[in-house]
Amino acid sequence: MATPGHAGDGYRDAEGNWTFSGSYDPGDVIFLLNPARIEPTAIAEKERLIQSGARHYSEMLSAESVPDARYLRLYDQALAANAARVRHDVERLARAIGDRSQTATSCVLISLARAGTPIGILLARALRRRGVEAWHYSVSILRGRGIDDNALAYIARRHGTANAVFVDGWTGKGAIRGELDRALASGTSGFAPFLAVVADPAGRADLAATFDDYVIPGGLLNGIVSGLVSRSVRNDALVGPDDFHACLVLSDHAASDRSRAYIDAIEGAGAWQPETAPWSAAAATEVRAAAEGAIAAIAAECGVRDLNRIKPGIAEATRAILRRVPDRIYVQRRGDADVAHIVLLADAAGVPVIERNLRSYRAVTIIKDLGGDQQ
Repeated sequence: MATPGHAGDGYRDAEGNWTFSGSYDPGDVIFLLNPARIEPTAIAEKERLIQSGARHYSEMLSAESVPDARYLRLYDQALAANAARVRHDVERLARAIGDRSQTATSCVLISLARAGTPIGILLARALRRRGVEAWHYSVSILRGRGIDDNALAYIARRHGTANAVFVDGWTGKGAIRGELDRALASGTSGFAPFLAVVADPAGRADLAATFDDYVIPGGLLNGIVSGLVSRSVRNDALVGPDDFHACLVLSDHAASDRSRAYIDAIEGAGAWQPETAPWSAAAATEVRAAAEGAIAAIAAECGVRDLNRIKPGIAEATRAILRRVPDRIYVQRRGDADVAHIVLLADAAGVPVIERNLRSYRAVTIIKDLGGDQQ
């Protein structure tokens, strides 16, 4: 086995499964993904293939680039401003998980790669500080393709299913929540689709710290804050019936990696005084209705038939600009510090930024219609 800490390091277990920790500390996470050579697809071509229905988004990756110095400064500012809040919200989640009878003494965290991975790491550490024995695995879930059943079976063989909690960073429209529900609906896996997130502006989580759509700094970057691991991929050329879903190890970006530094910054943050009411299950129905109303209104206004072209919430809006072909971007307020990076990206790409009442959200990106409006 190679020296720990490099994204490609890992080992094959007794069953022949490759497990690794990316550029994170091996004690923080085990990725149940299969590193593979994946040729990049140009963003515009990927968008055309997705919207025409020729290929599913999960079959392709576009090349990731390291953000420029100006954008990284905005990330650093967001981290300085919100690290304490993220730590506070993670601790709030850990308390709530520890208060559940199913997870009072031990918990298996299953983070949804890759947005959920840093939160899973922070949450596992917070649970251990509270005396809860915690394990953390990161697995693939893909809209329209489901969760990685082989990864879930791997976890079930080692830990059972009774004390598992699925972890993500935030909810956008709730598409991944719906995917999780559908994937586990039959009950054959033994896992319940219990989802914990930090921010739940869609009102779709089972447990969250807040409904606020605020900047979770890790959501502003891609692989360089996610263990040098790409978004997961599933296609027949890379993933066989017994394989974990695939990923690309972003070794070329190792010099720019901030994955461990991000975790350290959150862990080392000071106190934060809550400014808004905490999340509650009782309020989720109202928040969910507001979120759905906002999406429906935007869809009608823009003539969007396929709701997958609407990416709501700061993090999803950001990722859509970085990975897709945006048509326009709505923000609650252009001068909001939490959307400064979105305005920067939009201005650089020549994409209009429009102020609009977004109800539960502070930013929404609309993907350009390339003539398909299929997926």
